[in-house]
Amino acid sequence: MHPDIAQSHMTGCYVTVPTPFRDDDLSVDFIALGNHVNYLVAEGVVTGAGTLLACGAAGDFSTLTFDERVEVTTVVIDSAAGRVPIAMGAQTSSTRELVALARTAERIGAQYLQVSPPFYFNHSEDDFVEFVEAVADIDVGIIVYNTYWTSLGLSGGAVERLARLENVVGLKWSTPDTGFMEFEQVLSTFAERFAFIDNQLRFVTSHILGARAIEVHVSNFWPRWALDLWSLLEAGEYERAQRELVRVAMPFMKLWQEMEQFTSGDGYLDKLCMELVGLGSSRCRPPTRDIRDQFRDRAADMLRELGIPNLGIGHGAVVALDSATATPG
Repeated sequence: MHPDIAQSHMTGCYVTVPTPFRDDDLSVDFIALGNHVNYLVAEGVVTGAGTLLACGAAGDFSTLTFDERVEVTTVVIDSAAGRVPIAMGAQTSSTRELVALARTAERIGAQYLQVSPPFYFNHSEDDFVEFVEAVADIDVGIIVYNTYWTSLGLSGGAVERLARLENVVGLKWSTPDTGFMEFEQVLSTFAERFAFIDNQLRFVTSHILGARAIEVHVSNFWPRWALDLWSLLEAGEYERAQRELVRVAMPFMKLWQEMEQFTSGDGYLDKLCMELVGLGSSRCRPPTRDIRDQFRDRAADMLRELGIPNLGIGHGAVVALDSATATPG
């Protein structure tokens, strides 16, 4: 895909698809996964309005084997059937594995590859630039994700160097804000070069400065709300958008913070809310503990207060798959 086309397609809601697991052995439930992709598409997460990320943090990438990551992404791509762009999560601490994931993403037809600085060691920016350069020749758009809380935090200088690589088309952006308006500095400087995905809930500010997409976990269980929020941003109705973001995202994030006192991970509240609205869901894999029973009532009360329609029986048509459609291959 030409970089200009890749950037133009990365707009709207950037949705990290949770990976569902079977209750008995915690193997991947590919049928439930395919059903969820079809649900998101049926609700309006399509090209021009969104992008789906397979095997991101909320997709339990850290507990998946290499082969499972390939299988999960394949099912997401096949289920989407060209109706929405797909990104493959490629977070890894190994350059060799990054290259293998990138070649696989190219082979199975992913439009994007999400890459973060490698974790565990305290790598330098030179290390990370070489890390990305190792996959600079693939015909897949690269989205650089600044996961400063688990690894290297990128400076504006590093972003400038990455901008020289043609197939780096997106920047999933958030910053610790220890300096002077770091979030806004990079966004305002590079908005024409990258398709920015706001990963910091500063949607009004980032949209004004040129961001093209928003990461919001609510998309997984209430996609129409997220799409309506994006429409408010696109219409320049910034006050309404900010008030709606505070009304919905603030209680969600507050409950998430409370749950973080008992376990760690990324998709456990998404999955619990999906369950409560009647969508196929599951626990996360260990070492994220299953604390759904402890928080189910609290989450249900939150969803009622938010006014989610048809709580408990689903709120949109889920397009069912047969087992053949949802089998990786």
